[in-house]
Amino acid sequence: MMRYKEEKEAKKEAFRKYLETSGAVDALTKVLVSLYEQNDKPSSAVEFIQQKLSCPSISEYEKLQAEFSDLQIKYNDLLAAHQKTCKEVPFTFTFY
Repeated sequence: MMRYKEEKEAKKEAFRKYLETSGAVDALTKVLVSLYEQNDKPSSAVEFIQQKLSCPSISEYEKLQAEFSDLQIKYNDLLAAHQKTCKEVPFTFTFY
């Protein structure tokens, strides 16, 4: 039982060190301090944190996904049209 607790504590400590050395602790601390210092607290703390960490909000992410899907469809249509045109038009090189 004691060994299990020691292993668990060692894992926790290793993870804490990882977060500190990777800069995650500093980044999160800065964002949380910024939230704390806001006079007018945002309605969504999670969205505030996401914005400060340069993450899109859920609604922005969904909008980007929809835009990506639309662009993928347009790309596929244009590619198909291009391939069809390439088959229809003989291609010759002229050197001067």
